[in-house]
Amino acid sequence: MYSNILLPVDLNEESSWKKSLPIAVDLAKHYNAELHVVSVMPDFGKAIVGGYFKKEFEHDALEAAKVALEELLDRELPDDTLKVKGHIAHGTIYEEINKAADKLGTDLIVLASHRPELRDYLLGPNAARVVRHANQSVMVVRGDE
Repeated sequence: MYSNILLPVDLNEESSWKKSLPIAVDLAKHYNAELHVVSVMPDFGKAIVGGYFKKEFEHDALEAAKVALEELLDRELPDDTLKVKGHIAHGTIYEEINKAADKLGTDLIVLASHRPELRDYLLGPNAARVVRHANQSVMVVRGDE
């Protein structure tokens, strides 16, 4: 049923993968699917903000994110029978998740969502946008927080 599964993670927030990673792994094993793990480094938003950082900052930050993702995958996915690929994206979080899902040909996104605050109502803003705009099925995994 699923051949490519996408799991977005925030490398700075364990709750973004602590519950969703085991679920994505179980699904990938069950369907013999490839698991794509993507982390998005947000952009600066406005160009003026980027002017306060060194010219190499973006490149260095992307390289550090790539290393951190590799370390996370090595630590949390020691089972080498699973087909896993890590990806780093840069830009608006929900847009980059949906772009990655389309580009990689995924047919399921497994997405963690924090416990909503009143203003979020059901999902956090990025999760809600991924669900609303994704071309794939999306499984939302609720955290305990």
